[in-house]
Amino acid sequence: MAQHFSLAACDVVGFDLDHTLCRYNLPESAVLIYNSFAQFLVKEKGYDKELLTVTPEDWDFCCKGLALDMEDGNFIKLADNGTVLRASHGTKMMAPEALAEEYGGKEWKYFMSDTGMACRSGKYYFYDNYFDLPGALLCARVVDSLTKQNNGQKTFDFWKDIVAGIQHNYKMSAFKENCGIYFPEIKRDPGRYLHTCPESVKKWLRQLKNAGKILLLITSSHSDYCRLLCEYILGNDFTDLFAIVITNALKPGFFSHLPSQRPFWTLENDEEQEALPSLDKPGWYSQGNAVHLYELLKKMTGKSEPKVVYFGDSMHSDIFPARHYSNWETVLILEELRGDRDGKPEESEPLEKKGKYENYPWITNFQGSLQAVQKQLATIQTLHRSYQILRH
Repeated sequence: MAQHFSLAACDVVGFDLDHTLCRYNLPESAVLIYNSFAQFLVKEKGYDKELLTVTPEDWDFCCKGLALDMEDGNFIKLADNGTVLRASHGTKMMAPEALAEEYGGKEWKYFMSDTGMACRSGKYYFYDNYFDLPGALLCARVVDSLTKQNNGQKTFDFWKDIVAGIQHNYKMSAFKENCGIYFPEIKRDPGRYLHTCPESVKKWLRQLKNAGKILLLITSSHSDYCRLLCEYILGNDFTDLFAIVITNALKPGFFSHLPSQRPFWTLENDEEQEALPSLDKPGWYSQGNAVHLYELLKKMTGKSEPKVVYFGDSMHSDIFPARHYSNWETVLILEELRGDRDGKPEESEPLEKKGKYENYPWITNFQGSLQAVQKQLATIQTLHRSYQILRH
């Protein structure tokens, strides 16, 4: 990853939407996401009703970078050499002795030392963004519940029910059909869950466009939900800002897949209509691939190698694939670096963490010392190697 680049030298500026241009009110949105899954599991799949009750302390389990082994119900945190730094069975942290017995300082079973990444497998799931984190807590509590009910159950098969919950709540037609509880609630009260874009950000976007930059919006959210978010955070004229809007992009596959594997689709009334053999003009599209997009950008800029920068919040879906497969410059949006909370200024380098259970601890725990976070970012290239496990 380049250490420095000039935004002024970039011809194209692209943005992710969720947790990048669109900031969520995390304490509210986390609960909503958790409940969308928990209610489905309890009502439709017969899971324990205890899943519906969450205490503030329960949220302390959530942190970015956890991997769930779907078979044994363990959550692990990896070092960059593939060894397991710490682990829990469900929400129950493993003692050092149990950790040594289970993993013994060896590389994790899905880690390949010759490539420095995990092998492709459908047997684990990696949690690296705020939308996924409530699911990590839910799955951990499912493991706790099943272990208790079945006298120390050792292997698990609940992931199929999680997938069913995703399909029920977040399938492409869910927004229009008001399925589940997530989309109906967002539509009912968007101000409870979303932050509008500051005027300074809107002004900056207009300045970029006026300076001749091509602005892109590339999101894995579906078209109708994308439209609701953008209208709320940017205003009804948001389409004037972006030359190209790509929804249901299914990142990271948008960057890694060949055009034949992932064509662009036209949209009518937010529904996919026709697969396109190539991308010939700006507009609003669904799915697609970075190869065909780049060919269009060449035509629009009149350059053989237009320079693209992409802003996103996910190492898995945004930063690594955009850089690795498309050679775009990338900017990681890290919510944890915000210098204020609840609109109140905060010391740039607080002497100690805020209260562990103040508001929702899994958010406040991330704040900590800005200096400590900057130190973590200084080692981003080392961390980058471990995040390459996300190529599955």
